[in-house]
Amino acid sequence: MTDTTPGDVRTDLALEAVEEIQTTTDGLPEGVLFEQYQAHPGVHVSDVQISSAEAAQHMQKPPGRYITIESQGLISRNLTLQEHISETLRSNLLELLPDLGPDDPVLVVGLGNANATPDALGPRTINLVLVTRHLREHVPQDLAGKLRPVAALAPGVLGTTGMETEEIVRGVLSHVDVSAIIVIDALAARGTRRLFGTMQLTDSGIHPGAGISNDRPPIDAEAMGVPVVAIGIPTVVHAVTIAGEAVSTLTQKTDAPWSGYDPQKMNRALRPLLGDMVVTLKEVDVTVREAAQVVARSINAALQPEWDEEAIDEMMA
Repeated sequence: MTDTTPGDVRTDLALEAVEEIQTTTDGLPEGVLFEQYQAHPGVHVSDVQISSAEAAQHMQKPPGRYITIESQGLISRNLTLQEHISETLRSNLLELLPDLGPDDPVLVVGLGNANATPDALGPRTINLVLVTRHLREHVPQDLAGKLRPVAALAPGVLGTTGMETEEIVRGVLSHVDVSAIIVIDALAARGTRRLFGTMQLTDSGIHPGAGISNDRPPIDAEAMGVPVVAIGIPTVVHAVTIAGEAVSTLTQKTDAPWSGYDPQKMNRALRPLLGDMVVTLKEVDVTVREAAQVVARSINAALQPEWDEEAIDEMMA
């Protein structure tokens, strides 16, 4: 969320922080647990748990659990893989909200700028989430306990509202009782292979804008007073990173003229020129749309387990 990586390139992903530590030390610090497994063919899960203040400082991440789902289903537009991603996301979301009762109300918040496609994941997901809080008084008695009250919010960004996202969410909570908050946001990754190939869930909340050096007040359990689960997908990567990866590829060839050159030095050399420039995919509009569909499908299935996808689609029509 607020960490720096070699060459001063920042990342929102706990998994990338683990990988960096593993390449420079003999093992992970005490208080960090790391597990990996395959949830479905082509869908891999990494589970990082940070349990102490010392480990959090070392990892530069707040204490909590960080679940990373890796798959090329969005990039390849593979519908079968996307269904597996959605199911994996649903099950892990429920695991991070173990005390949520069937009637407990939930607020879903989509962060980001709807007018900037790489930052529009949150608002686009909100448009696909089944909102039911306003229907509770009209639900037949035989459906009691089968339709969770869900509210949704797309608060925009500071530049268009003049208000911090944290201020807007806290204002909503002063009038709307909720038992948990789910936040969706676009993230920044350190490596190009993570672009739309990774989803991160965490119960530590979220610091909007941290991955692009634009730290805003956090939305977490301490600030909101209720559990907060954040879902994020890397949609941009730093331009400096791409240069560093290119140099790293060249150095792997022993006959290359740059053999032995430190790619991190290249990162630092290019930073004054490239600054905090970030890059995304050419087909970002399509990919963000499909990513929003996958995330919304997972949230709807997790929050409304009594309803199948077809029934949810009918209710939203």
